[in-house]
Amino acid sequence: MGFFINQNSISLLVLCLIIIPSPFSALQDVVVFDKPSVYEVIKSFGFPTGILPKGVVGYDLDRSNGRFEAYFNGSCSFTLEGSYQLNYKSAIRGYISEGELSRLEGVSVKLFWFWIDIVEVRRVGDDLEFSVGIAGAGFPVDNFEESPQCGCGLNCNDFQVRKPFASSF
Repeated sequence: MGFFINQNSISLLVLCLIIIPSPFSALQDVVVFDKPSVYEVIKSFGFPTGILPKGVVGYDLDRSNGRFEAYFNGSCSFTLEGSYQLNYKSAIRGYISEGELSRLEGVSVKLFWFWIDIVEVRRVGDDLEFSVGIAGAGFPVDNFEESPQCGCGLNCNDFQVRKPFASSF
């Protein structure tokens, strides 16, 4: 006695596969591996989302060593509190751990007439301390609850369309 497959057998098999759910199809609906947003990631390390401007288009994180990279469509500049000019390059990198961003590259602040790289950000209680190597400044964490927008920072007028300032430094 042999095993024969004819056109009707194949049609029946295909119909069964479509109609009868496999035990793995339920798992497929339950197990979803969505990558968290970059803002969720930095929040999980104790930072407020506002340390990154709106518009991050992607990121990489190596959880084994904390190596972190975030990407924008271009560089991003804006002014905060009327005096601090900040620039984020199209890619920023560093190492992230609980309450600390170290060996930071791609973020700079204008002090007087010079652009100085911010190399470290630490959370100390309810303050964020920003270091440019030889000097630093601290600000309340509450100042960073909202993410600034490229071109206009936190003072964006919703009724006026502003083109973000983008340039290469």
